[in-house]
Amino acid sequence: MFFAIGRRFGVFLDKKTRGAVIYKAQEGIIPCLDCVKEGKELYALGTHLLVELKDCNHEILKDLGKVKEAMVSAAKYAKATIIDVSFHEFSPFGISGMVVIAESHLSIHTWPEYGYAAVDIFTCGDVIKPEDAAQFIIEQFQCKQPSIVEMKRGILSLTEKLPFKACDSGAESKLQLVS
Repeated sequence: MFFAIGRRFGVFLDKKTRGAVIYKAQEGIIPCLDCVKEGKELYALGTHLLVELKDCNHEILKDLGKVKEAMVSAAKYAKATIIDVSFHEFSPFGISGMVVIAESHLSIHTWPEYGYAAVDIFTCGDVIKPEDAAQFIIEQFQCKQPSIVEMKRGILSLTEKLPFKACDSGAESKLQLVS
């Protein structure tokens, strides 16, 4: 019996790229595994959002308390299970921080002098909605020029047998041996 983790995606053969397999995401086309045959389905173990925040409120970006609260609240808003929180304030300004969640992480690096922040939101499973966390952060930093790149991570074919499967039991995630 095979248990796959993550969301299902289609893979198609593109004749123009001389047989390279193309992973068709919601937004655009991303080159993928060239060893997968035409029409094979894949699962992505995780979703990684690269969030570019330009033209943000400078005062918010240099306030450690506000940045930390926005990131922690974004994780809660997305229904993530928070494991640890760590932030550091640089002199004369700038903040880096990470919210470690059971489902992966949210991280941020700010450049208040440029009104810019780089945010990563990496989640696994189907429960968390990373897009919701991103939208929450965009609003909290009063960002006027946001952009988001979505990348699927850990793309696996459905024919690969995993030695373990993920099982959700409430807020905990356990691994069980697949027989």
